[in-house]
Parts: sequence; structure tokens; C-alpha cells
Amino acid sequence: MDVVHCADAYHLLHPAEPEIKFTRHPNVQVHTLKNRYTRLSPLLTHQTGRLVLKRSRISEIFNSRPYDVVHFHNMSLIGLEALTLEPLGKRAIKMYTTHEHWLICPTHVLWKFNSRPCEKPQCLPCTLMAKHPPQLWRYSGLLERASRHVDQFVSPSRFTAKMHAERGFPQPIAHLPCFIERVDKDWMEPGPRPQDKPYFLFVGRLEVIKGLQTLIQVWNRVPDYDLLVAGAGNYESTLRKMAAKNPNIKFLGAQSQKELGNLYYHALACVLPSITYETFGMIIIEAYARKTPVIVRDLGAFPEVVEDSGGGFIYRTDEESSTRSSASRIRWP
Repeated sequence: MDVVHCADAYHLLHPAEPEIKFTRHPNVQVHTLKNRYTRLSPLLTHQTGRLVLKRSRISEIFNSRPYDVVHFHNMSLIGLEALTLEPLGKRAIKMYTTHEHWLICPTHVLWKFNSRPCEKPQCLPCTLMAKHPPQLWRYSGLLERASRHVDQFVSPSRFTAKMHAERGFPQPIAHLPCFIERVDKDWMEPGPRPQDKPYFLFVGRLEVIKGLQTLIQVWNRVPDYDLLVAGAGNYESTLRKMAAKNPNIKFLGAQSQKELGNLYYHALACVLPSITYETFGMIIIEAYARKTPVIVRDLGAFPEVVEDSGGGFIYRTDEESSTRSSASRIRWP
């Protein structure tokens, strides 16, 4: 397997190297795209939807061997034009997984005017309010032309497939849920409890849309349990200030997969309070892999995943979340 990613795009918002390193698999070769023009490369792609300064390197990789399958993920700063490329020598099957709503939303997450889930598209003013430059290619027909070159678009949830159809995406999208194959011993042999006091767990980026602030506001009603927070992000300092007076809320920072596995396993439940439309929720199945239930907000794809599995609770109001947390004691055998 060959993996292609753009380091210039990553470093636009993350100047340092990633905090957590992943062990390389011997059968996976990683191709890191870097350009001497650094920021200019992803900016040109963002505006035009074209490969531009990445064209020669990506074409070289595409033509290096006769691939059977090309699978596209998170293409916003790689370039929509990449969907039209064909490896030399063999017709490859091309798939695209909608991990975000980028194909139908310039801000990726259907978060309208920096304040609420998007109920109706108003893309230009919303983009400007989010302080993003408008993407010219979205008004050119490039999406419809490039998407014809993909054999199958797939969505991890029926909800996300439906949202794309309702927002006018021109191609059919099949439903293919995410999954985790438990082959790592760290997943199956957890370590000791991280603390004696029982706890609930939040895992995710510390951003407004992830909704941790709503848990902080109600956690005074859950005095018998701690809330452990695993993750980092731009909203972290504000969240820490909000929780400063509550000793039952503990911020752990970014965690490795091994550390997360142990936190999941010993948690009473994992709480997902996102306040916008998630496309699936990998945190849910990471918790399930450790036989830990989840408590999710009734929004986006979360209810669908919980209802299909029977592995948790769904809440509609923040008051309900505290009730669910106080009552949640289920543990799978």
C-alpha cells in the first residue's frame, strides 16, 4: 500500500511535527508531499481545486506501479483534480470516502456562521464569517466533472450519504460503515486502571464543535464521577479555564493509541457531546472495541451508530446528558 499526504497542508495550521508518532507498517510506504513554496502550494489548490505545484509528484507516484485500487480521503488540499488521474498500464478501481462534508461544504463541517449546525446552505457569507477565502472552483462545475471519474463514493453513515444527496452532490453514495480490526495486543491486554475513582471519558479534538464545553457546564451535577479529557486543540485554553474550579474534570492532553486503549477500557462510558453533524464517529467504535458503551448527542450520525449497535445511550438536551452519566453503569461481558 502507498499512502500520499501533503505536509505543506498540515503545517498551515500545525507548524510543529505531530505530537504522536505512529509505528510504520512494513507493507505501507508513505509519500510526503513537500514543496519549496510551502504555503503557496495548498493555497493554490484551495482556490483552484487543481493539483498545481503537486501535479508532477502525484503523477509520478500514480505511474510508479499498476495499482488495483485508488482510495481518496480528505482531498481538500490535495486537489479535486486528483480524482481524474489514472495510473498507467492498468485500470484501477477508484473509491472516495466522505470522512467530512467537504464535497458539499467549504468549511468541511456544516457549522453555519460559527454558531450552529447548517440547516440551509448560505455558503459565501458563512465562508467569509469563518475567515476562509471563498473557493473559486466551487462555482465552476469542477466538482461534477471530476466526480465522474470515481467508481464509487462511500459514506460511513446513512446520515452523511443523505446530507450529500440533499445538498446536491451529483453522484450516488453507498453506505460503508467504518470498522476496526483488533490485531494489536494493546487493544486486548489493557493495563491497570488509571485512577481509583470511577470516570467517564471524552476523546477528541478540543474545538467548539466537539461540544466539551456543554459537558463542563453540567458536570457539577455528576459529583461522584470524574470526567477525563483526552485530546488537544485550539479551544483547549478556554475549556481549561471553564473547568478550573471543578477538580472532577481532568485534562490529559493528546494520548497515544496504547494510552487511549487503557482509558477506554476502564471508563464507565465514553461521552460524545458534538454540537454539529459528525459523519460517523470513530471514537464510538474505538470504545466498542474495548467493550465500553457510549453516551452521544442526538445529532448527525451518532444516533444511527448507537441504534444499529445497541451499545449506548442517546441524549437530546444537556440536562439529559448529566442524567445519563449518573445512571450509566452498563458494561458488556
